[in-house]
Amino acid sequence: METTLTLDDELAEELEEVAHRAGKPFTDVVNETLRKGLHPSGTLSPKPYRLETVSLGVRPGVDIDKARHIADALEDEEIARKLEMGK
Repeated sequence: METTLTLDDELAEELEEVAHRAGKPFTDVVNETLRKGLHPSGTLSPKPYRLETVSLGVRPGVDIDKARHIADALEDEEIARKLEMGK
């Protein structure tokens, strides 16, 4: 089947790069990529994604936001330290 497809410029460039590296026609790369996106497991009927939840062990009365703010502050300090070192 022949059809016209409008792609974002960035996406088209990425697909062209993949086609060039693989030595394949652009159309083949587009079709393979679409197939992988539609059927990531490689089958026609992929299994539904399931995720089992687990308790994080947060106790009643514990403010999880405070821990998140502390982690954010530590990360900010580390980024600032790396910037000062020129990394």
